[in-house]
Amino acid sequence: MMNRRTFIQRAGVLGTGLMLAPSAAFSFHKQTGIQLYTLGDLGKDVKGGMQKVAAAGYKLVETSGYTDANKFWGLDAKAFRAVLTANNLQSPSGLYGIDLKGDFEDLKRFVEAAVTVGQKYIVMPWLFEEWRQNADDYKFLAHKLNEAGEITQQANLQMAYHNHDFEFKDFGGQTGYDILLKETDARLVKMEMDIYWIVRGGADPVALFKKHPGRFALWHVKDMDKTDLKLNTEIGTGRIDFKKIFASAGLAGLDYAFVEQENFKMDPYKSIAASAAYLSKELLK
Repeated sequence: MMNRRTFIQRAGVLGTGLMLAPSAAFSFHKQTGIQLYTLGDLGKDVKGGMQKVAAAGYKLVETSGYTDANKFWGLDAKAFRAVLTANNLQSPSGLYGIDLKGDFEDLKRFVEAAVTVGQKYIVMPWLFEEWRQNADDYKFLAHKLNEAGEITQQANLQMAYHNHDFEFKDFGGQTGYDILLKETDARLVKMEMDIYWIVRGGADPVALFKKHPGRFALWHVKDMDKTDLKLNTEIGTGRIDFKKIFASAGLAGLDYAFVEQENFKMDPYKSIAASAAYLSKELLK
């Protein structure tokens, strides 16, 4: 499975489109969702993959890895949306590798693809290491995310940022994540909280909700193995207390939650079915 950096490198240049500011009020959509990065390269059989995702109990998918050349695993946006519709799936969000050092021509093309698929969110999923060496770097990136948010809002889309654990490096009493939350406009940039990476970074999801209510419109629901903290596991079988976290969904401003897993001890489709069952029965009640 390709790593995040490779994904961004492949998510090259692509845009066009524009909008009204979205509502600041979010209502949690209690449907099972999955981040498709979980399943690796779907290009060999994207149609079969979506059938299996639906059969595993999912209603929503979040895309990743869109490129100029490959589009959505070999399908253009219109064709990919048709595959989703055929399987009673929707895609409210997508991860797109935006060049925050560039002129946003790629973002404009991402916007066009997202609108065609029917997405509401465009998510920035990664920051290159050379972009984030100090506090001033994070302040600059926050400024660029605000600019991106202005562009996406013109197309009635919401910009969001997805964290890992590197954002929790300390810079003189504040972390990179602190800076991003402080320096981005809450109206222009929401956060997609990857709960596993928040915990692995040493932070408390609920404490962040309390400090920044309404900012965390999207979640990646990814559990942490009980013995090896570097590994993921099926939701509800690891060490993260998701019931406590989901109890604060309203405070967080949660709109959509997506299961994500990056490594497996069982067949991936059996794994995602187990996570979907736990999500549906225990967390989306």
